[in-house]
Amino acid sequence: MNIVDFQAGRYEQRYQYQAFLPEPICHEWLIADPELTDLLGRADRALGELNAFSQLIPDVDFFIRTYVAKEATQSSRIEGTQTNIEDAFKAADDLNPEARDDWSEVQNYIRAVNYAIATLESLPLSIRLLRQTHAQLMLGVRGEQKLPGEFRSSQNWIGVSLKNAVFVPPHHEHVPDLMGDLEKFLHADQFFVHPLVRIAIAHYQFETIHPFLDGNGRLGRLMISLYLAAEGLMHKPALYLSDYFERNKTAYVDHLMAVRQGNKLREWLVFFLFGIEETARASASVFRAIIELKQRIERDVLPRFSTRRQDKAHELIRQLYAQPVVDVKWATETLGTATNTAAALITDLVQAGVLLEITGQNRNRLFVFDEYLRLFRTT
Repeated sequence: MNIVDFQAGRYEQRYQYQAFLPEPICHEWLIADPELTDLLGRADRALGELNAFSQLIPDVDFFIRTYVAKEATQSSRIEGTQTNIEDAFKAADDLNPEARDDWSEVQNYIRAVNYAIATLESLPLSIRLLRQTHAQLMLGVRGEQKLPGEFRSSQNWIGVSLKNAVFVPPHHEHVPDLMGDLEKFLHADQFFVHPLVRIAIAHYQFETIHPFLDGNGRLGRLMISLYLAAEGLMHKPALYLSDYFERNKTAYVDHLMAVRQGNKLREWLVFFLFGIEETARASASVFRAIIELKQRIERDVLPRFSTRRQDKAHELIRQLYAQPVVDVKWATETLGTATNTAAALITDLVQAGVLLEITGQNRNRLFVFDEYLRLFRTT
């Protein structure tokens, strides 16, 4: 099917409302559009550049943890939470009580991402994996009563009420077949569809099916990163689109609705591929900046420590890339050293400008690797 001939679906009359029934997507897709082809090539090259960085950086898994934390905060923010990336690295006791519900949802998202990435090593991206990840996502937070890990068995909607909904997804009786079609589309190798086009269409379809009672947005956005990793387009899961979608939230929602209401699939693909290119280039810039920061600290800061303390100082800085908000207790346990030694190392890093104390207290103080976290706040 040429994308210009795409028909999104039809409205199905139900009792006192109409639900949108999307067309299956598991078939060939043809693109004969010079602008789209050019944009696809640019997105592909940007992704390749980012992938190269992810393979060159030592200890890249440490930096990936911060990317995951950023994805968790941005994706959850689209759903209305207020936790920022700095808070994501704090313990619950370090937060105001009113902030802990939002923080719990972000922590769940981080666990769900890490679970899904680890599970990809033994299980393909599939309905089974998505359901298991959904169960992790909803565990112990708002919405945990809404069938975690199970497709919905009732009608859901987007908006204030079913009668006044902005969008009503397909009736629940269609969900298993539609999700089965989506799963087949992700893996169908009997016809060629560029992987970025494939996941763009699959993401639209997932959000349109809305297969769960809650958590669809977060899981649908996570599915993009999981697909890129599963297909080998990314050596490491270092590209997440939630920040792009959050900054362009109105356009994101409008483009999805325009596909459903006006068959505007081409416009959705342009928006999606531009997001891939922009996000990949921004993430590659962050990796460059991380390399420069790491080299500067190793050149200008580490030599200040005595030979006897070099190893511990080096290991503390190394761990900061994975845990950029710390206290003395954490440093003591992580380094396996005495409390006084850990406290002295942190003090020296504060004096060197690597760490910043953020509580203003004399006890239970927290320190942030601020220059490093700023790299993720600005992308």
